[in-house]
Amino acid sequence: MRLVIRWLISALALFLAAWIVPGIHVAPNAWWIYAVMAVVLGLVNALVRPVLKLLSCGLIILTLGLFTLVINALTLWLSSAIAVHWFHVDFYVRGFWAAFWGALIVSIATVIMSALFKDKGE
Repeated sequence: MRLVIRWLISALALFLAAWIVPGIHVAPNAWWIYAVMAVVLGLVNALVRPVLKLLSCGLIILTLGLFTLVINALTLWLSSAIAVHWFHVDFYVRGFWAAFWGALIVSIATVIMSALFKDKGE
């Protein structure tokens, strides 16, 4: 059940980012796109993000963790490219700054919604 809740939170956070950031374009009235994109983003965060953090640990330490925002932007950008080219999902992120602001919104929205839907046992 927790996996489904996390998946829905990610999909809603992606919807919010696409709604706010002008450089993120999604086909209208296609809620399934957010669901697929949440799965792709979750897989990229699980597989690629740790490698990026390991390779850039010096920059993360030097910038007191702020370089993690760049890594989040790169993973969102990569997830969009994978979703568009491999799964033919119309979730386009146009450029680094759109990815940066979109990843920032996704991160903040995910933290807030996860706090709201927290299990009693946690």
